[in-house]
Amino acid sequence: MAASFPRLCGGVTAGLTGRRHPRTWDQRRWLNSGRGFLPRPRPLPLLVVTGGGYLGYQHYRARVQQDDGAPPPLASPTQVALYRSFPTRLLSRAWGRLNGVELPSWLRKPIYSLYIWTFGVNMQEAAVEDLHHYRNLGEFFRRRLKPAVRPLCTSSCLVSPADGRILHFGQVKNSEVEQVKGVTYSLENFLGPQQSRHNNSTSSSFRDVILSTPENDLFHIVVYLAPGDYHCFHSPTDWRVELRRHFPGSLMSVNPGVARWVKELFCLNERVVLTGRWQHGFFSLTAVGATNVGSIRVYFDQELQTNAPRYSKGSFHDRSYISGGDQMLKAGAEGGVALQRGEVLGEFNLGSTIVLLFEAPKDFTFNLQPGQRIRMGEGLGSLLIG
Repeated sequence: MAASFPRLCGGVTAGLTGRRHPRTWDQRRWLNSGRGFLPRPRPLPLLVVTGGGYLGYQHYRARVQQDDGAPPPLASPTQVALYRSFPTRLLSRAWGRLNGVELPSWLRKPIYSLYIWTFGVNMQEAAVEDLHHYRNLGEFFRRRLKPAVRPLCTSSCLVSPADGRILHFGQVKNSEVEQVKGVTYSLENFLGPQQSRHNNSTSSSFRDVILSTPENDLFHIVVYLAPGDYHCFHSPTDWRVELRRHFPGSLMSVNPGVARWVKELFCLNERVVLTGRWQHGFFSLTAVGATNVGSIRVYFDQELQTNAPRYSKGSFHDRSYISGGDQMLKAGAEGGVALQRGEVLGEFNLGSTIVLLFEAPKDFTFNLQPGQRIRMGEGLGSLLIG
């Protein structure tokens, strides 16, 4: 203490007399700014950390309310806006590039084995079981199956387009579709504007515009593909695709927990809507994108490009397969792209969601249970034979 007192006095005296000890530029900047060792704030990590913590807290509250028997609350517009502000599109593009990086042969088996163990992948169904065969993660995710492991149901007019879990199914009422039980989205917002099939356009609802005859009804099925599922999707019936409509949008998660929380989730996310006709009238298959699933491929449409860096909010892009200048190889005399039941149609980069919307006679019945596991080719429903 005695030794430090003279040094303190000397420093004060030097300040009064104008004599200062030489200081470095870093020391002067530290004294002038007052921020010393505090790091310069970075907006993106700060947004991710605070937003993630907030969403985690809201998820915890929802779980507590669900345990108490109360229905989980829907996300507020502010919560949805915060979620959509996350750079999920950028992360999905980065994930897509990472999937294309070729892995060293010695590293493939450990990485793929970890993924298999985490998500319960059944490699005995894969056409190639040797893990060293897959040069990168993308090839592993898009692995093909042995032909015999997915037989097509012969007693059903409609089969599952993919492996996954049934989130919801039923009739479309009041032009609103349920993404999960009790949470709906607008049919018009999901499909976009449609041309009426009737000569007189006096229909009062969007649902009536789609139907070709009042004798039929409109049905829907939602199939959720988990990361461990087979990632290709197939044609669920014999039909003709007349139009492809691409909606750029967000890439929020589509797992059942988020689907119960975010209203109109499927309308906010990027999606590719294929619409056309089957034997009973209107038919559509929609591939919905999700986090790390910005890449949606439709094999017969090489022009489709999803998860572009820039897009206009609320926009969509159409391509008609029945126009005169269309040179699609599979387009038949009736127009459109003819697809057969069970034919491979496209693929996701990871797990996601398939939504079927179709017209059928009113006596169409589903052979399903909510939440059940389903595999591609298994029957979805049937018509009563009179």
